[in-house]
Amino acid sequence: MTEHERLAECFEEHRSRLRAVAHRMLGSAGEADDAVQEAWLRLHRSDVTGVRNLGGWLTTVVGRVCLDMLRSRTARREEPLGLRPPETAGDQADGPEHEALLADSLGVALLVVLDTLAPAERLALVLHDMFAVPYREIAPIVGRTPSATKMLASRARRRIQAAEGVRDTGSGRGQDIVGAFLAASRDGDFEALLVLLHPGAVLRSDRTAAQLGAAEASGAAGIARRLSGRARGARPALLDGGAGAAWSVGGELRAVFSFTIADGRITAIDVIADPWRLARIDVEFLPAA
Repeated sequence: MTEHERLAECFEEHRSRLRAVAHRMLGSAGEADDAVQEAWLRLHRSDVTGVRNLGGWLTTVVGRVCLDMLRSRTARREEPLGLRPPETAGDQADGPEHEALLADSLGVALLVVLDTLAPAERLALVLHDMFAVPYREIAPIVGRTPSATKMLASRARRRIQAAEGVRDTGSGRGQDIVGAFLAASRDGDFEALLVLLHPGAVLRSDRTAAQLGAAEASGAAGIARRLSGRARGARPALLDGGAGAAWSVGGELRAVFSFTIADGRITAIDVIADPWRLARIDVEFLPAA
């Protein structure tokens, strides 16, 4: 196999994720394909013999290409950002990257608000929140420190959350709600769980969490039945600054529980146990209530 063929094979392994990143950044399948093609050209022209993580290198390249395209854009036609490009809609790719794409945790407000963000804010938010790229890897793309990059994403996230009506997820009030939920779950207090849950709340689990027994559920009653008496090992925690909970065994993080809270009630709980995704979440354990 020639070097060109080896690079082409490696690139194809990452093409689906690269196109997904570009499409979320640009909102256009056609422009996403252009960005991915430019990444291939840069790969072909570069010496990557010393690159240990080719996927990360390609994500960085695509991020920079998209950032340049956003900054130079004057007029374009938008496509819905919540939809995958038709070319990848039937993809059967496995792995955490694919699950990160499917977990559209930012919701419908993304369709409108994302396009109002500054290019650097948009890139920081998309790469970190949708594709779990660490801030330290995003920082060189936007020309900021990791701390400043985290602030970019936080500012963008607040605008998204404001548009969705999500409030108190990282505040003391949000932590109080999560603490009360954990206590009610540990005590098997079904009625208290119902009070804390929005009637249309959803419980979602990634593939690894599902294999560990964290089945999905919908509706306040369904979630209350599923989680009543089940949170004995979970501890309150901040997840990327937002109110949540985490479960560890012997000091090893096994799963996190991300809470979405609106108007004082829990609207969604996402259980994440995939090691690849856990490694990219900032977890700060809080004292038990």
